[in-house]
Amino acid sequence: MLPETTPADDGTPPQSAGDRRPADRVALSADLRAALPDATAAVLVTAGVFAFLYVRMESGDSATVAVMPFMDDPHTYWMYLLSQAFGWSGLLWAWGTVMLGLLLSGPRPARLPVSRQVLERWHRTTSLTTMALMFAHALMFAAELVRYETELAWAERLWAGFADSFVPGWYDSGTGRFAIPIGQGALYLAVPLGLLFYIRHRIGANTWRRLHRFVIVVYVLSVWHTLLYGTNVWYGEWPRTVLWLLQLPVAVLLLLRLLRPARRAQSLGAPGRRRGVSLPGWTVRACGRVAAGAVVVGLLIVVASGHDGGRERPAAPPSTSPHAPEPE
Repeated sequence: MLPETTPADDGTPPQSAGDRRPADRVALSADLRAALPDATAAVLVTAGVFAFLYVRMESGDSATVAVMPFMDDPHTYWMYLLSQAFGWSGLLWAWGTVMLGLLLSGPRPARLPVSRQVLERWHRTTSLTTMALMFAHALMFAAELVRYETELAWAERLWAGFADSFVPGWYDSGTGRFAIPIGQGALYLAVPLGLLFYIRHRIGANTWRRLHRFVIVVYVLSVWHTLLYGTNVWYGEWPRTVLWLLQLPVAVLLLLRLLRPARRAQSLGAPGRRRGVSLPGWTVRACGRVAAGAVVVGLLIVVASGHDGGRERPAAPPSTSPHAPEPE
């Protein structure tokens, strides 16, 4: 989630007399270069997660194997494990960039560990890294499907892997029929919404802000996809609880962002007292605040009660394959 910066606080140097670029324009190429350390850290985290998943599968403790016993061979299914690793690091980076975005787009904190300009740059670079991790997650899933479809010719294998991974509604097996389109929706929304920041001088800052609010939808879809299809969090055990817990600070920051908006025009107030504030607009904003508060309460109930939608680990796991429908 990119910050709603102004020409005075976006971290760009003052405009010189011979520079006709708007003062608030940030070059994508510059952020791509600045993202290299962040991307390197993401690759290292992904490698660590991959090693962890590999060892768990090799030892027989993997929840993925409990869901799909035929995958009890990390040497063969290493691309699937790498897809999982990219997915988890992508979700972690998405969490971080959303937290930064909510922090920066709300009222300015009295104290920040670093300058606001540095936080904004981190926010932009983590957004770019998140998009790359999401794409790598989908790409490695497609590669695993291509490897798996040994009975098809190479052209058909490539098409099957691409279509199952990138064409909404094409994957037709089990939970993936619902979970994969949700993940695809997150990816296909994340890229344009993230990159629109770099052309906001063309579309207008107000238009960009309105569109950028939907970035939170990308994050919600990503978490939803993980809860539905992340075999490591299928069961009602501590990994699923931790995933739910991580959503609590996001929901709290979102609620604070809505209750104390940085821009006076976004404050709620009483309907009809300010010019330009219609009753329908006031109603939408009020409902947004109520919904955010309900999400915070709901998350607390989920974590405290332990009823987080996790499945019971089966005593005898079903023997399924990537294209075999799961038993009801």
